[in-house]
Order: sequence, then structure tokens, then C-alpha cells
Amino acid sequence: MSDKQHSDYMSRALALAARAEEQGEVPVGAVLVRDGEVIGEGWNRPISGCDPSAHAEIVAMRDASAKLQNYRLSGATMYVTIEPCTMCIGAMIHARVAHIVFGAREPRAGAVCSHLQLLDNDHYNHKISWQGEVLENECSGIISRFFRGKRKK
Repeated sequence: MSDKQHSDYMSRALALAARAEEQGEVPVGAVLVRDGEVIGEGWNRPISGCDPSAHAEIVAMRDASAKLQNYRLSGATMYVTIEPCTMCIGAMIHARVAHIVFGAREPRAGAVCSHLQLLDNDHYNHKISWQGEVLENECSGIISRFFRGKRKK
């Protein structure tokens, strides 16, 4: 995909992150794309959904799986505003997501390149390629502003 397409899908993920923030959730958004079509999207909902697994990526995969009536999401690209965590990487491997594109690195819990490098392990039966730092400033900005606001309160 072109840089413009990556930016367009990440912009859509940022809009979803804003929805999470409006609901008092950590502002993370995710868009799942296959063959140029959005097949799923989500934003963080663990607090509002009383579900610790309701990260944006998981919500987007659930959305896509329900629409496609298939738990396998082969050939799909996950756009997410922040580097995925261990749980989300595991779910994407099991769903057979092909590619991850993220915005900002996550130095505390990032499982792609910042803290852990789970996708570099050879023991998984599925490999996912990845690209980071797409609209990085915008993606890190929304998270930084959110937590700065929390600290002020």
C-alpha cells in the first residue's frame, strides 16, 4: 500500500481513538483492512465494556470476524494508533492477520519492537510483517494529551 493509503487508514483509526477518549477510555483506535476494504474497526472499551480484553485491536477483529463469519482474517492489515500489546499480538497471530501498521511506539507494553519483539520469534506458526511510526506525532499526541489531562485531575 502507498504511504497515502497508510495515512488515510491511520487517520480513520485516530478518529476512533477520539471516540474512545470521549467515553473516558485510553484513546486507541484500530481499523482492519483487506483488499482495500475496511472489514472491521474498534476503539478501546475495557472500562465501558467491563472487559479487560476489549482493546481496540480485539474489538476490530471481533467486528471483522462477525461481518465475515470467519475467525480467520488472512490477508488483512491492522492499523492501530499505538504499538500492540502481548495480548493483541497473540490474537492477531491466531487470526492470521498479515500485516500490522501502528502509529506510536509503546515503551511500556509494546510487543512489536519497543519492549518485546514477539513477531521476531520463530516458534509461531504464522508470521506477521509490520511497519511503525505512521502518523506517529498525531498518534503519540492524543495519548500524551489524554494522560497529561489525567495527571492534572
